[in-house]
Amino acid sequence: MLAFARVAGETAPLLFTAFGNQYWNWRLDQPTAALPLQIFTYAISPYDDWHRQAWAGALVLIILIVSSVAAMRYVVRRGSLGGTA
Repeated sequence: MLAFARVAGETAPLLFTAFGNQYWNWRLDQPTAALPLQIFTYAISPYDDWHRQAWAGALVLIILIVSSVAAMRYVVRRGSLGGTA
């Protein structure tokens, strides 16, 4: 859980190391698309439509993080994780 929170919060280094690509790439040695990078690119653009898409991307990112944290809390609370009998 802590590792996931750290990865979700480490978007600034991702902006400088992702090399930026607008398309999904399956090769590991090539640049690939990343949601934080796309949000940054759209946020600094001069177009109002892209600004709205950046806000929507940020909302999607927040929803993904909150839902995964809620799912993990549910699994831990039910005792399904950790091999407890």
